[in-house]
Amino acid sequence: MMYTIEKRLEISASHSLTLDYESKCQDLHGHNWVIMVYCRSRTLNDNGMVIDFTEIKRHIHDRIDHKNLNEVLPFNPTAENIAKWICDEIPLCYKVEVQESEGNIAIYEKEI
Repeated sequence: MMYTIEKRLEISASHSLTLDYESKCQDLHGHNWVIMVYCRSRTLNDNGMVIDFTEIKRHIHDRIDHKNLNEVLPFNPTAENIAKWICDEIPLCYKVEVQESEGNIAIYEKEI
């Protein structure tokens, strides 16, 4: 038996990418990101939860919303790198989807 939760976050943030080819994404620009966080556990904590939804928000939203991601993250802030970072930051997280714009989604999923 496994308990699974999903948390949807909306983030407004800017970034510029360091790339080895010419792209408009090298210039500072912003997105209204949609982030889906998936956590799971075989057991519930003492409060009857996998993890409190507010804790997920505090770990991510409060740290990167309305920020320049290049100034707060120690890596090239591609959607793929952001997805992995979020997954690593949240206890019991196994999968993260980062949508930076309509139709452009990066997914990071831990191997079991």
